[in-house]
Amino acid sequence: MLPTILVVEDEESDVFFLQKAFAKVGLTNPVQVAAHGGEALSYLQGTGKYADREAFPLPYLILLDLKLPHVLGLDVLKWIREQPQFKSTIVVILTSSEETADVDKAYALGANGYLVKPADAGQLLGLAQSIKDFWLTQNRRGSAFAMSGGAGQGPA
Repeated sequence: MLPTILVVEDEESDVFFLQKAFAKVGLTNPVQVAAHGGEALSYLQGTGKYADREAFPLPYLILLDLKLPHVLGLDVLKWIREQPQFKSTIVVILTSSEETADVDKAYALGANGYLVKPADAGQLLGLAQSIKDFWLTQNRRGSAFAMSGGAGQGPA
């Protein structure tokens, strides 16, 4: 089973173009979408409509925007890193903010990477290819991920 990607993004057009870019680079992993920080927390906690882990498996990779309604991305990241079961979950910030303070805070809270949303389609394809190549193909994970309920969701 291919590892699941959770995209936490409130801009529908950003989600649409990211999914198109993933398809163009041959990334076939299942992609789940949370439209705001509160929805991301519900997904990760498995509450409400996200209680069915067959339909909504724990993500191997979270692409997290910072500027979100309801709960900000940095607050979602902080919550994730406070949960032992998500200790080895990859969280990559994918945002439009290039502010040094945001970058520093994201890394201080435990982000695995910080990517700025590209300005054009060609750059977005390059970013999608990089995510596929590094985080989903080349990156290796420890056994803690299997113990957190993510068994079978290592690199493709």
